[in-house]
Amino acid sequence: MGNWVVNHWLAVLCLVAWLGLNVFLFVHAFLKYEKDDKYYYTREILGFCSRTLRKSLDHNLTFHKLVAYMICIFTAIHIIAHLFNFERYSRSHHVTTITLASVLSSLHHDKEGGFWLNPIQSPDMTVLYVTFTTIAGLSGVIITIALILMVTSSMEFIRRHYFELFWYTHHLFIIYMVCLWIHGLGGIVRGQTEKSMNESHPHKCAQSFEKWDDHDPDCKEPQFEGHPPESWKWTLAPVALYIFERFLRFYRSQQKVVITKVVMHPSKVLELQMKKHGFSMEVGQYIFVKCPSISFLEWHPFTLTSAPEEDFFSIHIRAAGDWTENLIRVFEQQNSLIPRIEVDGPFGTASEDVFQYEVAVLVGAGIGVTPFASILKSIWFKLQHSDHKLKTQKIYFYWICRETGAFAWFKDLLTSLEQEMEESGKVGFLNYRLFLTGWNSNIAGHAALNFDKATDILTGLKQKTFFGRPMWDNEFSTIATTHPKSVVGVFLCGPLTLAKSLRKCCHRYSSLDPRKVQFYFNQENF
Repeated sequence: MGNWVVNHWLAVLCLVAWLGLNVFLFVHAFLKYEKDDKYYYTREILGFCSRTLRKSLDHNLTFHKLVAYMICIFTAIHIIAHLFNFERYSRSHHVTTITLASVLSSLHHDKEGGFWLNPIQSPDMTVLYVTFTTIAGLSGVIITIALILMVTSSMEFIRRHYFELFWYTHHLFIIYMVCLWIHGLGGIVRGQTEKSMNESHPHKCAQSFEKWDDHDPDCKEPQFEGHPPESWKWTLAPVALYIFERFLRFYRSQQKVVITKVVMHPSKVLELQMKKHGFSMEVGQYIFVKCPSISFLEWHPFTLTSAPEEDFFSIHIRAAGDWTENLIRVFEQQNSLIPRIEVDGPFGTASEDVFQYEVAVLVGAGIGVTPFASILKSIWFKLQHSDHKLKTQKIYFYWICRETGAFAWFKDLLTSLEQEMEESGKVGFLNYRLFLTGWNSNIAGHAALNFDKATDILTGLKQKTFFGRPMWDNEFSTIATTHPKSVVGVFLCGPLTLAKSLRKCCHRYSSLDPRKVQFYFNQENF
């Protein structure tokens, strides 16, 4: 009975956490309202709340991982508790003396009533036999295997290099849920019936088990029954939300997407410019993309690189796995017939809040520059139209790349920004720095010989390219000194190691006085 209480509450905690996760993700992704023919998503709805509360929306993946870890821990406890129970069940058949456990183990196995307690019905029956011949045991094995495969395939190495394996394996949650619903059908975990509790209460009759066969009116032979499945009650709401989300995604994916322009950039980067009826976006948002000719089921997230002011939306796709390589190959080989693309979104990210800060620090690593391309384009449009509502007074932009060809992705954008800021008298508004990490002595020597030229020899921009990685302590110290009373938003789209460094710098250089400089760290998560 004690094991049932432990397992019951572990299951409740896991399922409540899973329910909370689904509600959180649903609200984060799909809650929106319409006003003036424009859609406003959860982040904007919570605009009146504190910055810390709004930022919590960006930790949906972290929350997802924490719930997964909790489920794994509770699953292990659940399995260990069952193993200890089965060991006790088996041992009760091999005792040489009559004990309460041995008497309870022999109850009603040969009767039609089925008021038994011990699932191991004879001394010859093994735990392995019970595990693979009962609904509860077999479904538990399938649940455990599915969970192990989902967790192990979620490792960063597999996600980065074999995303398709991760994507398909993660959908084992369907089998996981089905087996969870039927896991209790076998009635392995059993309790005394309500009628039997009134006739033979354990506190009163546990010590007089030798008299049960004597038809003692005060202590009759106890009767047990299995507990009915209850997991479906806890998962009904999140499953309903998930099904609704899938229908919503299917509906949006059927809306026609017109590809207006295809551009192949250096370093195997594909740019797609598209149009879709009713599509409305904000800076830094992302969309899910599916190409049915490659995979009928797979959706992949890509940050939008266009600005809300443009009459199209665009994404940049770098070859980073089987699916992206196949997509680029399809577009390279299709001379006349462009493959069909389905789009779902857009969805909000931390970068949407960039214009809520007086000073913004944008850090992009490689293709991680994409959300900031959208922001820089929007800034270009705002400067052109003299947008007086722009709260941001200064932007620091850092772009870290391994190869020089990557800078060509958005070189024209940076050139246009340089020219626009000069013409509008806002040369100091954007301070951008490009860092090349994959350089050799020939590249460095060539750049040094041409250092006196007006434009950089590698990028053609007025800003010279730096070799190596940024010294973040120096950068943050300079920003803190230059803006002693400003609220600085730091935005990153890049690896975890870089995120740790920037987060530490945000804490280190934020003043203890709330009236002075404060750094707030924001990271892209999708």
